Amino acid sequence: MGIVVVEICDSNLMSALELEHLEDLYPEIAVLRADCMNLCGLCKLRPYALVNGKRVFGKSTEECIEKIKAAIEEELAVYGM
Repeated sequence: MGIVVVEICDSNLMSALELEHLEDLYPEIAVLRADCMNLCGLCKLRPYALVNGKRVFGKSTEECIEKIKAAIEEELAVYGM
């Protein structure tokens, strides 16, 4: 498992995307999918993911992916990577 974990809810718009490609871009991460992450209010409103437990969301899936990448890079910077 990676030092950065990206969690995706199966009920959210982000689940339709192949986000596992992020593991190719960032070998230090792991993308996990969950049936439910108990954030139903957010899940209905907009695309989101959790990056090391922190909520990352956008108005569109494209914006959310860019914010996920930025959050990954911030987390990796903590480890000097």
